[in-house]
Amino acid sequence: MPHPKRKISKSRRDKRRTHYKAVAPSLTTCQTTGVVHLPHRAYTVDGNVYYNGKVLIEKAAVA
Repeated sequence: MPHPKRKISKSRRDKRRTHYKAVAPSLTTCQTTGVVHLPHRAYTVDGNVYYNGKVLIEKAAVA
């Protein structure tokens, strides 16, 4: 197994890692329901599943 010939300092290591950072997800607001959700994902409102402002799956009515 190869080993480094010289120790890499903490500052040099951290300079390399500065570009790896968490990015906040972009959110969109539905025109129909007004719910904030992730874009290009299905989301639920009151038991109904919506995608692109349209109902995909309606909540089953309880008798």
